[in-house]
Amino acid sequence: MKSRFRVDLLLIYAVVYMAFIYAPVLLLPLFSFNDSIYISFPLKGFTFQWYEQMANNPALLSALRASIEVGIVVSVISTAIGLLAAKAVTKYVFPGKVPIIGFISLPLVVPYIFLAIALLTIARRYLDLELSLWTIGASHVLACAPFAMLVLMSRLEGFDKNLEEASLDLGESGWSTFWRITFPLALPGVVASLLLCFTISFDEYLLAAFLAGNETTLPLYIFSQLRFPNKLPGTLALGSCILVVSFVIVTFSEWLRRRGVEGKGVGI
Repeated sequence: MKSRFRVDLLLIYAVVYMAFIYAPVLLLPLFSFNDSIYISFPLKGFTFQWYEQMANNPALLSALRASIEVGIVVSVISTAIGLLAAKAVTKYVFPGKVPIIGFISLPLVVPYIFLAIALLTIARRYLDLELSLWTIGASHVLACAPFAMLVLMSRLEGFDKNLEEASLDLGESGWSTFWRITFPLALPGVVASLLLCFTISFDEYLLAAFLAGNETTLPLYIFSQLRFPNKLPGTLALGSCILVVSFVIVTFSEWLRRRGVEGKGVGI
């Protein structure tokens, strides 16, 4: 009885916690169909005009294109770095392994505002770089690489290393073994890492705010529109679309990662 009570209490806590976190976010789609520029109950009516306004906004589409381009490049580079790092720390034993993993994971615990200030100082004062989408992308790689490494470590840790050894014994080179044995085994983690890193880069605001220069990503554009009440409904429509797409991408990436991990228990 005591155990059942504890389980019920934890369930209630989980439901209340999820409602507290996500209920305000779930109101975005509701208000994006409201036939009024003001957020209020009851709704004035049902309309799709804010989605039409969003689709016919050149500045918004330009910012969306920039975020997609940066997100794709960042996800590919971060996943490549994460795959090599995960391969190294799961296969080899070397001095300082734990501190190295901790150092790579620092962006996970250091507040982004400090990273942004440090990167801005390095880019402008020491490297004399013009702020652009390239500087945004570089900062996003720094933020996403630890996520990629951890996702791929969970995939590579514990799979049968005898497969690689058998490939090497049969005359394959290390590079060929990687592409024919290791990479196919790690593919679910690679796809999950790509999707997760893209989502993180696509949604990231603070680093982009410091390193954007004259070019704008989608989060920067959204924040700039909040000052104008008549543009708020279009921003809500855009936020609703991003919410749905982000949820699908993150859910799919986590499903792939879990599928890969479970597959190791059946001989992969």
